[in-house]
Amino acid sequence: MAEKSLTTNKAVLNWVDEMAKLCQPDKVFWCTGSEQENQSLCDLMVRAGTFTKLNEKLRPGSYLARSHPSDVARVEDRTFICSKTKEEAGPTNHWADPTEMRQKMRALFNDCMKGRTMYVIPFAMGPLNSPICKVGIEITDSPYVVVNMRIMTRMGQTVMDKLGADGHFIPCMHSVGAPLQPGQQDTPWPCEPDPQKKYIIHFPDEPSVWSYGSGYGGNALLGKKCLALRLASVMAKREGWMAEHMLILCLASPAGKKYYIAAAFPSACGKTNLAMMQPTLPGWKVSTLGDDIAWIRVGKGGRLCAMNPETGFFGVAPGTSRKSNPHALTACAKNTIFTNVVLTPDGDIWWEDMGVPAPAKGIDWEGNEWTPASGKKGAHPNSRFTAPAAQCPVIDPDWQSAEGVPLSAILFGGRRPHTIPLVCEAFDWEHGVFMGSACGSETTAAALGQSGVLRRDPFAMLPFCGYHMGDYFAHWLSFAQRTDRAKLPRVYFVNWFRKSADGKFLWPGFGENSRVLKWICERVEGTGKAQRTPIGHVPTPDALDVTGLNGMADDLKQLLAVDAASWKKEVEDVAANHAKFGRRLPKALNEQLDGLRARLG
Repeated sequence: MAEKSLTTNKAVLNWVDEMAKLCQPDKVFWCTGSEQENQSLCDLMVRAGTFTKLNEKLRPGSYLARSHPSDVARVEDRTFICSKTKEEAGPTNHWADPTEMRQKMRALFNDCMKGRTMYVIPFAMGPLNSPICKVGIEITDSPYVVVNMRIMTRMGQTVMDKLGADGHFIPCMHSVGAPLQPGQQDTPWPCEPDPQKKYIIHFPDEPSVWSYGSGYGGNALLGKKCLALRLASVMAKREGWMAEHMLILCLASPAGKKYYIAAAFPSACGKTNLAMMQPTLPGWKVSTLGDDIAWIRVGKGGRLCAMNPETGFFGVAPGTSRKSNPHALTACAKNTIFTNVVLTPDGDIWWEDMGVPAPAKGIDWEGNEWTPASGKKGAHPNSRFTAPAAQCPVIDPDWQSAEGVPLSAILFGGRRPHTIPLVCEAFDWEHGVFMGSACGSETTAAALGQSGVLRRDPFAMLPFCGYHMGDYFAHWLSFAQRTDRAKLPRVYFVNWFRKSADGKFLWPGFGENSRVLKWICERVEGTGKAQRTPIGHVPTPDALDVTGLNGMADDLKQLLAVDAASWKKEVEDVAANHAKFGRRLPKALNEQLDGLRARLG
């Protein structure tokens, strides 16, 4: 850390000075991103009780944090898009008047860092030499945020060097909202405990972010959902690219041909698992470029090219196992920050469905003694690991390419026990955008407390689109005019979660999903067999390679079935969701809906 500024950029210096006067910290530190600085911050948090250092032999360079019980997840109901008008924010966002919200934020931030250190974090989303790289500066009073941002973004002096004396940056203001009076004892996890006093505020017209009251994840690591999706989606529309809630993977055939695929799924649908999948098909290999966010632009050759703007994984821990995602477990074997998982007696960590036996006893995410017989989960359902992407054993060699990688296919998906087939190919780009607009997933009991409720989540962007979603659909449609149609990726809808009448999953999932991806690659090459149905092109019964999967013939019939009666109900549900976008719903999507109705008869 450096007490002197790292820049001659007057806009940066003036803004930091203004915020210091507003927040009144004890001191200001400019973060360089060095290893020495990172270690000193981790040591500081160990002394404060925020971090527990894990066993250096079992989990080198790693730490455990426990958050306050009121501060364990993103706070969607306290997340606002403060565009000039409510209409610009659209029906899927919480809107507040920008003038009123600026006044409210300044009042909240007044003296909010008393007794604390103000950290200035220069960070970049995307490779520094990328044409769409965005530089942000996050001001925070949380050392936890600093060390996580160092993993998740390009952070420090190199970013200031890119910014130069007159470069543009995105201001990102953050405070845990817990000033300290003289002599007051700090807590291990300072935050605003009242959920109604937490605020995640986006000003897309500036653009800037103000976050108050939470120290957790997507609420506090402002490069992630706030900048890389909500603000970036607005900037991308203005500048002619796309910011998407998508993984990026590379599937290599036995012959060595590479196919790059981006995929958007709502939560609890296996996005991270697919990004790092171990194919079961001999000779096929998957490498990952990112598990959460894709920035997509028209490349020099007219192909849509995707890059991951992040440098780390902020993964959900429970359910990550040797079976579901062995590469993620390897990625977090060292130099990782764990939040809200179980601490074992030997100084390691554990969580539910990790695929290893539970410890006989441990300390749970709330800091209490825990045993498997306690009758409650040891790790919070939304507990996390923050791990460097470079540690993933299947990280793609081009994951930091400034130009991005050319997409062969885009996938949408959801958790749908019925109706939706295993895989379906769009007829054309407009039909593919329609598929994305109809995306939805049925909730699990763990998610919302009520199973089987269908929640429409267009493009898996419902919580992350920073402007009117009707305009967002129109932006997607516009790419058919931005490049040669023949160079656009093919679009597919996949569903790993279809069930039989007796409630059993029909598809084995995990590494077997490579069989579906192989068919998609064959379709891209023009060799994959398909049958035309009212909803799109579906594999013929013999098109999928199911070598080694016994007894799949009957299951495949159900997996690929298109039932007209069920689809007629689906159409009306999609139409009802589309109706909320009013006159801003593109005409092309109404035409797609009418066409599907007609084909279903």
